[in-house]
Amino acid sequence: TNQPHATYPRLFSPLTLPCGLEMRNRSLMGSMHTGLEEHRGLKEMAAFYAERAKGGAGLIVTGGVAPNREGWVLPLAGKMSTVAEAEEHKVVTSAVHENGGKIALQILHAGRYAYHPFAVAPSKKKAPINVVTPRALSESDVQRTISDFARTAELARSCGYDGVEIMGSEGYLINEFLAERTNQRRDAYGGSFENRSRLALDVVQAVRKAAGPDFAVVFRLSMLELVENGMAFDEVVSLAHLLDESGVDILNTGIGWHEARVPTIATCVPRGAFVFATMNVREALLAKYGQAPLMCATNRINTAETCE
Repeated sequence: TNQPHATYPRLFSPLTLPCGLEMRNRSLMGSMHTGLEEHRGLKEMAAFYAERAKGGAGLIVTGGVAPNREGWVLPLAGKMSTVAEAEEHKVVTSAVHENGGKIALQILHAGRYAYHPFAVAPSKKKAPINVVTPRALSESDVQRTISDFARTAELARSCGYDGVEIMGSEGYLINEFLAERTNQRRDAYGGSFENRSRLALDVVQAVRKAAGPDFAVVFRLSMLELVENGMAFDEVVSLAHLLDESGVDILNTGIGWHEARVPTIATCVPRGAFVFATMNVREALLAKYGQAPLMCATNRINTAETCE
């Protein structure tokens, strides 16, 4: 109906993204790796997301799927770099659409969090939560990786996804390039913030070009790093503005790296405890540039009351 919801009028108001995608409400089901993203589990994944669509989720984001073999979280983890791999996902997108939902594929390159011998990173620095030491990407490797992100976005569109989420937070590859903590490069992708943010912006532009203007592009931006030598607040704000200029539809909030020592989603964390991080970035964008993109607040927002 076109009548506002009696209890939660804002949550249940529709929203049209800049790319033209219509969301029936303002809820985004954040990415949660279910272990079904691997190709043996796609029928179960379809059933899982069909129930969420039936329940009214506005935009569903899948668990992370790698753009290439190096980006796997684990050996033989979910990957979409071939037509055959994309075809298998049609069961998922069809199930969601049949139940009135919209779904985006999260493209996740694990970087130095990868638990396999092909792991890569901006610099040869092992993560404190991993036993694998990554290989540093060469400049040609970086260009190939950007093309792989674009290819995955194009394939995601071909098998019925409504958009993609580019994983740029939580200490995965793109976040590793952004932070001095993990980026000790001396080329065009390291050093100054302009250079450290180059990969994120190049990926967004390549994805947008490959997938077209009427495809949703969400970027998950780390708005609170919770580790030493992470991005500074003003760097987060500058990058948020540049991502907006590059044609991102929604900036989704990432909180903390996986190696951070601060709980972020455990039940001991109060409801909506990290909304302040999204609001701070939003207010800084409005103050500095006079505009802010659509932004999604996250973490422990698990009741309609909190959403509203």
